[in-house]
Amino acid sequence: MLHISDLTYRIGERLILDGAGAALPPDARVGLVGRNGAGKSTLFRIIEGEIASESGGISLPRNTRIGAVAQEAPSGPETLVEVVLAADRERAALLAEAETAEGMRRAEIETRLADIGAHAAPARAATILHGLGFDSEAQQRPCSDFSGGWRMRVALAAVLFAEPDLLLLDEPTNYLDLEGTLWLYDYLAKYPHTVLVISHDRDLLENSVDHILYLERGKLTLYRGGYSSFARQYAEKRRLEAKFAAKQEAERKHLQAFVDRFRAKATKARQAQSRLKRLAKMEPASVSIDETTLPFILPSPERALSPPLIALEGVAAGYGERTILKRLDLTILPDDRIALLGQNGRGKSTFCKLIGGRLEPQAGTMRRSAKLDVAYFAQHQLDELRPGATPFVQVGERMPGQPESRIRARCAMFGFPGAKADTRIENLSGGEKARLLMGLAAFDGPHVLILDEPTNHLDIDSRTALMEAINDYEGAVILVSHDRFLVEACADRLWLVGDGAVKPFEGDMDDYRRYVLSGEAEPPKAKPEERPADKAEERRLAAERRVAVAPLRKKLHDLEIRIDKLGTAIAKIDTVMAGGRAYAEDPVKAGDLAKKRGEAAEALARAEEDWLTISEEIERAGAASA
Repeated sequence: MLHISDLTYRIGERLILDGAGAALPPDARVGLVGRNGAGKSTLFRIIEGEIASESGGISLPRNTRIGAVAQEAPSGPETLVEVVLAADRERAALLAEAETAEGMRRAEIETRLADIGAHAAPARAATILHGLGFDSEAQQRPCSDFSGGWRMRVALAAVLFAEPDLLLLDEPTNYLDLEGTLWLYDYLAKYPHTVLVISHDRDLLENSVDHILYLERGKLTLYRGGYSSFARQYAEKRRLEAKFAAKQEAERKHLQAFVDRFRAKATKARQAQSRLKRLAKMEPASVSIDETTLPFILPSPERALSPPLIALEGVAAGYGERTILKRLDLTILPDDRIALLGQNGRGKSTFCKLIGGRLEPQAGTMRRSAKLDVAYFAQHQLDELRPGATPFVQVGERMPGQPESRIRARCAMFGFPGAKADTRIENLSGGEKARLLMGLAAFDGPHVLILDEPTNHLDIDSRTALMEAINDYEGAVILVSHDRFLVEACADRLWLVGDGAVKPFEGDMDDYRRYVLSGEAEPPKAKPEERPADKAEERRLAAERRVAVAPLRKKLHDLEIRIDKLGTAIAKIDTVMAGGRAYAEDPVKAGDLAKKRGEAAEALARAEEDWLTISEEIERAGAASA
């Protein structure tokens, strides 16, 4: 359906697409993945015709309708339904012409309107808007009444309603809450035409697409299946590449050794020359380069507090005279991992501000442990970072009187090593700004960590690193996220926010998905046999498992650093001793190097054995907790 042929594109000196090519099957649902900055959005712009490639091109069947979410959110006096209906330009044009058409032309128009389902269009538009979070009343309000984020949902609804032959979506879940995201998963899985979607949402890539198009080092590779299938195929490809590269390098060394040994001998000169030509013709093996994903560091509290950390009794919260939440009777324990569910605008952020101490209760009693430290991360706080400052400056402000070396060490811990710490914040990517802000929020090892949509701007590997950091963190966590994978991996408890209340949701994320897609007014009640006998005991055991595994993860991390250092040391010694020149120039030094290499090799073998042992212990702990 879509053919990408030998596509090359540069931005300045940087080569973004390097002879990239791929062919998408008709009606395929394809996830476009790659590291941040790889060129995914650039490829979209080329497909849409916004920019021209340096060479190569894009080919599509004639009259293919391409649809993408408008970069500027719609804003005007039209109602939401009217904005969405206008996205079907053929229907709008036919309806306008039908007002004055007569005779045969009027009949033709009516026939065409029937063929495209024009009369059922308002109901279909309403269904899409409802799925994206707009109730019947909101659908009849002017578009200008809504904030920019909600208007972007309207733009998404419009392009979905138009049903283009090629649907291009760039991080569509960034506009949505979890409920809208779950609906979109289901909608895309059933989309009748071709979809190409850029996403770092693992659940979307697992459940809503049937191909993965991977962009790496300017090249495109199409894989059949969802994300898990892609990950397995890619890992196997990497293994085969490494195996072939090692075999080729061994052959190269063998040929070079023959040339070095016999080049000067007349009887072997011809054979040596032949091997030289073979060496020259050997194409270097193509090996994918590992792009390191820096870990997130979320310092745990130095001293645990007695439970409960926070207790709410009949609490109401809101703004001024307007009450958003009422009659809250909840407790937060030191080991809690709570995910807040519910549509945007129902009170999740209000609850986070209440727990974070940014909002005082309007009524009721709220008790907090003495010396309680709560950290609060929200995406809107990115605007609070000073564009002209640097990570070094912002971190240094939290460490007055500390030497530069300690400040830079803390910057490196946040993911800004070396010169990166001196980069102006305005020049950082969205993901880098989120890293910095999260590090600053959790700077002093808080007892409660509130994370409001922490995965926006993060790629898949960074989201995995954040998940690991949350699970290693030993305080309480309150999480708001549209990323189902993160919620399932990190949350032990689900609280549903809506209708002015915050209540435990009895069930898991599969139950919640069914509830959202069913459109039921009330969440399902858990059957007695499905209800855990003692949830407090279950949470206590989960906390003990986290505490037990945390030191093992620390040992594993230290061993990985040691393995890297030993491997580097051995490689440096091998470089010095290559070709046998070291013994000829300084036999004593060469002997010392050989001894050091042997010691390093033994230490490396022990470290790798310890790494395997500890990895197995962590896996057993994980299996025991399942």
